[in-house]
Amino acid sequence: MALKRKGVILTARMLIGILAIFIVLQFIRSPRNLSAGESPASIQTRYPVPADLQSVIRRSCYDCHSNNTSYPWYSHVEPLGWWLNSHITEGKRELNFDEFASYPVYRQLAKLEAVRQQVEDGEMPLPAYTLIHTSAALTPEERERIILWVGAMQDTIKSRYPADSLKRPVRPR
Repeated sequence: MALKRKGVILTARMLIGILAIFIVLQFIRSPRNLSAGESPASIQTRYPVPADLQSVIRRSCYDCHSNNTSYPWYSHVEPLGWWLNSHITEGKRELNFDEFASYPVYRQLAKLEAVRQQVEDGEMPLPAYTLIHTSAALTPEERERIILWVGAMQDTIKSRYPADSLKRPVRPR
């Protein structure tokens, strides 16, 4: 009987300790990805994005691939906020539509190819993201419109710039 009581007390203390840690974590907030206004280096400053397609891209891509994220309620609960922030940081590192025009031309072309491939393969938006954000899921028609638009932008880049600027420079060793 005494061992059972000690076990209950130990379990209660562990639960109280875990709860105390959880409460303390709520005071250590993750940074927010929020910018004011339109970026001067956004993709639409250099390449035309039809308004209807822009709304699809904003709905399905911008939370992780722009400088302005719409945060769900659960992002205010740590450590979920930190986890989301790490995904947003990684997404922006891979492609940031708000900084796209500042990329070198060869990188713009490569990023558009990555967008085309990942949208075509159904890898983007991430299935884990669309589980919770069902409105971000792309319809087959939206996927096709993005793929066609990306192809047109790639053609535009190839026609505007010399071929040697479309390849990543080789760094001397």
